[in-house]
Amino acid sequence: MQRYRVGILGATGVVGQRLAARLVGHPWFDLAAVAASERSIGKEYGDAVAWTLPGDPPAGAGGLRLVACRPEDLAGCDFVLSALDAGVAREVEPAFANAGFAVISNSSAFRQADDVPLLIPEVNAPHVGLLDRQRARTGAGYIVTNPNCSVTGLALAVAPLHRAFGLVRLVVTTLQAISGAGADGPRALDLIDNVLPFIPGEEEKIERELAKILGQVDQGRIRPADVVASAHCHRVGTIDGHLEAVSMELGEPAGVGEVVDCLRAFRGDTDGLGLPSACGHPIVVRDEPDRPQPRRDRDVGGGMAVVVGRVRPCAALGLKLELLSHNTVRGAAGGTVLNAELLAARQLLPRRARH
Repeated sequence: MQRYRVGILGATGVVGQRLAARLVGHPWFDLAAVAASERSIGKEYGDAVAWTLPGDPPAGAGGLRLVACRPEDLAGCDFVLSALDAGVAREVEPAFANAGFAVISNSSAFRQADDVPLLIPEVNAPHVGLLDRQRARTGAGYIVTNPNCSVTGLALAVAPLHRAFGLVRLVVTTLQAISGAGADGPRALDLIDNVLPFIPGEEEKIERELAKILGQVDQGRIRPADVVASAHCHRVGTIDGHLEAVSMELGEPAGVGEVVDCLRAFRGDTDGLGLPSACGHPIVVRDEPDRPQPRRDRDVGGGMAVVVGRVRPCAALGLKLELLSHNTVRGAAGGTVLNAELLAARQLLPRRARH
């Protein structure tokens, strides 16, 4: 495969840093440009970024000079990965799509747009069929998004059960890590000896996005799955890793053993594609009564697997379990890169003329 040249929009933020770290040394993609806000333009990335990951900014990124988030400033890139805040993304991402770029986004700005795939490659790869309709509107470029970080782990865990038995409704309680709030999240004083039982907009995102992800393409649009979801979201004092407690009603009865076997057997829509960021077992089931735990399980599969445990009967809805996903890897940067890999494998990433 000829390597693609990639730019990052919002490269200095928490997710942008994760994207930069994942692209350096990537077998298919070369990090060619980093873009950020006006105050950082012209500075070297290594000097401008307040690096939050272990170690130093990777050598392949640190020497790049930051440019503005404008198509003309990233003209040498084949596509861009976006880590922009939603408010900025609403203006910037369509400008890139209209200029012929593929925009693979972590932003929430266009997740519910009719012709924009809300993509988890193992779960709903056929949703890339929406791109034909979107490119007819833009001319060549398009936007693809990955879901909210809590929805990603939830959808991965319930998708095989929905396929096998049907999913009628679920109730989920999330215990979400600090990193999910970004650099401007809660102060330590707010979270030590405390739990915040409200994350603005989070519950609505879970309830709305899950149905689209589990839905089907029908005449160029997504027909949402007939699944009712209710969410309770909490911010807790872990650094990374969203833990979720889920109770669900299945359309067909299934014993605990059947459910566990179904989860362990799941390989998803990426099986056999050789995507570099995909793990062979996207769902890992633990049998211990006290797992998963954020500190011990968030890095399973390089942070790309969802870890499920405590699968057991639920007196109210029939089945309940715990799941854990790495919110800034699987739920953000890793999921964004995996989406780009799927598009490359499907030959859906346009190659732009070099400038």
